[in-house]
Amino acid sequence: MKKIRQKKIIEIIEKYEVETQEQLREYLEKEGILVTQATLSRDIRELKLSKMSLDEGVGGKQRYVAFQRDQGDQGTEKYVRVLRDGFVSMDMAQNILVIKTVSGMAMAVAMAVDALQFPEVVGCIAGDDTIMVAIRTVDETRSLMGKISDIMG
Repeated sequence: MKKIRQKKIIEIIEKYEVETQEQLREYLEKEGILVTQATLSRDIRELKLSKMSLDEGVGGKQRYVAFQRDQGDQGTEKYVRVLRDGFVSMDMAQNILVIKTVSGMAMAVAMAVDALQFPEVVGCIAGDDTIMVAIRTVDETRSLMGKISDIMG
Protein backbone atom coordinates (compact mmCIF):
# COMPACT_ATOMS: atom_id res chain seq x y z
CA MET A 1 0.00 0.00 0.00
CA LYS A 2 2.85 2.40 0.86
CA LYS A 3 4.49 2.08 -2.57
CA ILE A 4 1.14 2.61 -4.30
CA ARG A 5 0.38 5.65 -2.12
CA GLN A 6 3.81 7.19 -2.70
CA LYS A 7 3.57 6.60 -6.44
CA LYS A 8 0.17 8.32 -6.42
CA ILE A 9 1.64 11.26 -4.46
CA ILE A 10 4.28 11.76 -7.18
CA GLU A 11 1.61 11.57 -9.89
CA ILE A 12 -0.53 14.15 -8.09
CA ILE A 13 2.23 16.71 -7.52
CA GLU A 14 3.37 16.35 -11.14
CA LYS A 15 -0.19 16.93 -12.39
CA TYR A 16 -1.41 19.64 -9.97
CA GLU A 17 0.11 22.63 -8.20
CA VAL A 18 -0.20 21.23 -4.68
CA GLU A 19 0.66 23.88 -2.08
CA THR A 20 -0.18 22.15 1.22
CA GLN A 21 -0.30 18.73 2.84
CA GLU A 22 -4.04 19.20 3.27
CA GLN A 23 -4.49 19.70 -0.49
CA LEU A 24 -2.37 16.62 -1.13
CA ARG A 25 -4.45 14.62 1.35
CA GLU A 26 -7.64 15.75 -0.42
CA TYR A 27 -6.30 14.69 -3.84
CA LEU A 28 -5.34 11.30 -2.38
CA GLU A 29 -8.81 10.94 -0.87
CA LYS A 30 -10.38 11.61 -4.31
CA GLU A 31 -8.22 8.73 -5.57
CA GLY A 32 -9.61 6.50 -2.81
CA ILE A 33 -6.52 6.66 -0.61
CA LEU A 34 -7.18 7.69 3.00
CA VAL A 35 -4.10 8.86 4.86
CA THR A 36 -3.34 10.53 8.20
CA GLN A 37 -1.34 13.74 8.43
CA ALA A 38 1.50 11.88 10.19
CA THR A 39 1.72 9.27 7.41
CA LEU A 40 1.61 11.94 4.75
CA SER A 41 4.42 13.88 6.46
CA ARG A 42 6.49 10.69 6.57
CA ASP A 43 5.81 10.03 2.88
CA ILE A 44 6.88 13.58 1.99
CA ARG A 45 10.17 13.09 3.88
CA GLU A 46 10.83 9.66 2.36
CA LEU A 47 10.09 10.93 -1.15
CA LYS A 48 12.36 13.92 -0.50
CA LEU A 49 9.73 16.34 -1.73
CA SER A 50 10.58 20.00 -1.61
CA LYS A 51 8.60 23.19 -2.06
CA MET A 52 9.33 25.49 -4.95
CA SER A 53 8.04 29.04 -5.46
CA LEU A 54 5.58 29.56 -8.28
CA ASP A 55 6.48 33.25 -8.47
CA GLU A 56 9.18 35.56 -7.15
CA GLY A 57 7.00 37.64 -4.83
CA VAL A 58 7.45 37.52 -1.09
CA GLY A 59 4.81 35.27 0.39
CA GLY A 60 4.01 33.92 -3.05
CA LYS A 61 2.53 30.54 -3.79
CA GLN A 62 4.65 27.43 -3.45
CA ARG A 63 4.15 23.89 -4.67
CA TYR A 64 5.56 20.50 -3.88
CA VAL A 65 8.11 19.13 -6.34
CA ALA A 66 9.95 15.83 -6.51
CA PHE A 67 13.56 15.51 -7.52
CA GLN A 68 14.47 12.01 -8.63
CA ARG A 69 18.09 11.00 -8.86
CA ASP A 70 19.44 8.74 -11.58
CA GLN A 71 17.89 10.65 -14.47
CA GLY A 72 21.15 11.07 -16.37
CA ASP A 73 21.52 14.18 -18.50
CA GLN A 74 17.80 14.98 -18.31
CA GLY A 75 18.03 15.05 -14.51
CA THR A 76 21.13 17.23 -14.62
CA GLU A 77 19.29 19.71 -16.84
CA LYS A 78 16.44 19.88 -14.33
CA TYR A 79 18.82 20.58 -11.44
CA VAL A 80 20.64 23.25 -13.44
CA ARG A 81 17.28 24.86 -14.26
CA VAL A 82 16.30 24.88 -10.56
CA LEU A 83 19.68 26.40 -9.68
CA ARG A 84 19.28 29.11 -12.34
CA ASP A 85 15.65 29.83 -11.42
CA GLY A 86 16.31 30.20 -7.71
CA PHE A 87 19.80 31.71 -7.59
CA VAL A 88 20.20 35.38 -6.58
CA SER A 89 23.83 35.73 -5.41
CA MET A 90 26.69 34.03 -3.60
CA ASP A 91 29.54 34.99 -1.31
CA MET A 92 32.17 33.08 0.61
CA ALA A 93 33.31 33.08 4.22
CA GLN A 94 36.48 31.00 4.17
CA ASN A 95 35.32 27.46 3.38
CA ILE A 96 31.60 28.25 3.59
CA LEU A 97 29.72 29.31 0.48
CA VAL A 98 26.58 31.33 1.19
CA ILE A 99 24.03 31.24 -1.64
CA LYS A 100 21.10 33.67 -1.61
CA THR A 101 17.97 32.51 -3.44
CA VAL A 102 14.55 33.74 -4.37
CA SER A 103 12.30 33.58 -1.31
CA GLY A 104 11.10 30.02 -0.70
CA MET A 105 13.61 28.45 -3.10
CA ALA A 106 16.55 27.67 -0.81
CA MET A 107 15.56 24.04 -0.15
CA ALA A 108 15.04 23.32 -3.86
CA VAL A 109 18.33 25.00 -4.83
CA ALA A 110 20.20 23.16 -2.05
CA MET A 111 18.75 19.89 -3.29
CA ALA A 112 19.93 20.80 -6.81
CA VAL A 113 23.44 21.60 -5.51
CA ASP A 114 23.51 18.21 -3.75
CA ALA A 115 22.15 16.38 -6.80
CA LEU A 116 24.72 17.96 -9.12
CA GLN A 117 27.32 16.22 -6.93
CA PHE A 118 30.03 18.86 -6.95
CA PRO A 119 33.07 17.12 -5.41
CA GLU A 120 33.86 20.23 -3.32
CA VAL A 121 30.55 20.09 -1.41
CA VAL A 122 30.52 18.42 1.99
CA GLY A 123 26.88 19.35 2.66
CA CYS A 124 24.21 22.04 2.53
CA ILE A 125 21.87 23.62 5.05
CA ALA A 126 18.93 25.60 3.65
CA GLY A 127 16.52 28.09 5.13
CA ASP A 128 13.91 30.09 3.22
CA ASP A 129 16.21 32.16 0.99
CA THR A 130 19.73 31.28 2.15
CA ILE A 131 21.91 28.20 1.79
CA MET A 132 25.14 27.52 3.66
CA VAL A 133 27.34 25.12 1.74
CA ALA A 134 30.17 23.50 3.72
CA ILE A 135 33.31 23.00 1.64
CA ARG A 136 36.63 21.47 2.68
CA THR A 137 39.00 24.32 1.76
CA VAL A 138 39.06 27.97 0.70
CA ASP A 139 40.50 26.97 -2.70
CA GLU A 140 37.67 24.50 -3.27
CA THR A 141 35.18 27.23 -2.30
CA ARG A 142 36.61 29.48 -5.02
CA SER A 143 36.51 26.58 -7.47
CA LEU A 144 32.85 25.87 -6.73
CA MET A 145 31.98 29.57 -7.08
CA GLY A 146 33.56 29.46 -10.54
CA LYS A 147 31.55 26.39 -11.51
CA ILE A 148 28.31 27.96 -10.32
CA SER A 149 29.15 31.19 -12.15
CA ASP A 150 29.68 29.16 -15.33
CA ILE A 151 26.29 27.49 -14.89
CA MET A 152 24.63 30.87 -14.33
CA GLY A 153 26.13 32.08 -17.62
